Amino acid sequence: MAKLTSILDNDFYKFTMQYAVVKLFPKARARYAFINRGKHKFPPGFDHKLKEAIAEMAGLKLSKQEKVFFAAKCPYIDPTYFDFLEGYRYDPEEVHIVQEGEDLTVRIEGYWYRTILWEVPIMSLICELFYEFTEQERIDDDAVRQIVQDKMVKYDKLNITIADFGTRRRHSYAVHDLVIETLKANLSKTFIGTSNVHFAMKYQTTPIGTHAHEWFMFHAAKYGYKMANLLGLEHWSDVYRGDLGIALSDTYTTEVFFKQFDKKLTKLFDGVRHDSGDPVEFAQLTIDHYKSKGIDPRSKEIIFSDGLDYDKVETIVRFCEGKIGHSFGIGTDFTNDVGLPRMNIVLKMVEAKPEDSAWTPVIKLSDEPNKHTGEQDEITIAKKILNIND
Repeated sequence: MAKLTSILDNDFYKFTMQYAVVKLFPKARARYAFINRGKHKFPPGFDHKLKEAIAEMAGLKLSKQEKVFFAAKCPYIDPTYFDFLEGYRYDPEEVHIVQEGEDLTVRIEGYWYRTILWEVPIMSLICELFYEFTEQERIDDDAVRQIVQDKMVKYDKLNITIADFGTRRRHSYAVHDLVIETLKANLSKTFIGTSNVHFAMKYQTTPIGTHAHEWFMFHAAKYGYKMANLLGLEHWSDVYRGDLGIALSDTYTTEVFFKQFDKKLTKLFDGVRHDSGDPVEFAQLTIDHYKSKGIDPRSKEIIFSDGLDYDKVETIVRFCEGKIGHSFGIGTDFTNDVGLPRMNIVLKMVEAKPEDSAWTPVIKLSDEPNKHTGEQDEITIAKKILNIND
């Protein structure tokens, strides 16, 4: 059955955010909840197997070899963090799982600096266990490799760079391993790294990522919606001092983000990440923003990461070419293209408790309204405060 074998089998931005949380918000608490967007029906007993897999995660720990690799790749992170991570252990008591019929509930609660690492591995376990439990047979290994090779032949011709962002909704660890092995064997310079730190180490490539929506969601709980983007980026730059300089733009819509992305931050950050809404419209907004600040857009970069496949990437490249730098993070189209329906699930922060404060609902206002997350009353309040009409 599905199980994790390395504490680094997680997305890079979970560790970079954890480091920032340890430094800035060590007493903050967080709650997360599983959202079954695809309305998948979980077979009887699924919850027990998931609990077993999560219980086994308590035995994971950072090895000396992993510590050396991670520290060497991240000279901008203090050595004290890697000592902390070496002593970190998953606590399964922070995870609460209930299954009623075919419906699965997963909730996580604890100190933010601890619970921040749960999201990605739990999602990957849910996916892998689901395919195992429902006895869906994927294509064979050779076919998986061939699909990746065929895609890279096309991507190579676009003269772009691509990273793997496919951990959370991968078919399985085995498929993910095949994909990275095949990408790394590609002779072009198209593949530049992976969001998965374990596979970055295994295949000696670069771990890639910065921060996620929860960073800004927590800032909204602590400082309010109007200050969330601004203070989120200020605090990020305080911790990383110019490293990891790609800013996520759509926690409270791109329009609101660019109003708060002032000239200082616009100059300081290397670029922005697109994760929802029309990518071409976003690219144009980004280009216009840089020009309005007197900055050549060609000196900056957009990382596109929203449900990409070749057709979407080609459209984006044709628009951005010669106008602004661009790179791509491709997820399930690499790690779950195995001849089966892909799962559509998320696991998001739903409440935060800043130090000396009460539990506060947190939300995300995507550039696609059907991807908003959180309580509807809170979404309505946030949209009113931020003057959002959709």
